[in-house]
Amino acid sequence: MPLSMVKEGEPNRIKKVGGKEETRRFLEKLGFVEGSMVTVVSAIGGNLIVNVKDSRVAIGRDMANKILV
Repeated sequence: MPLSMVKEGEPNRIKKVGGKEETRRFLEKLGFVEGSMVTVVSAIGGNLIVNVKDSRVAIGRDMANKILV
């Protein structure tokens, strides 16, 4: 299931990061790697604020659709 469909406050493990190589590398630098835990803090207007590797990151819904949990 894509990260954009996860309920707020529910911890999930990242199973796969999709998209082009450039997109995957960008998300990896933000901490979105397979096997790490991610929690959606809030979803406002199509954007998500997520906790990943002890930091908060804001990403758009299109990026969140590429992260499978």
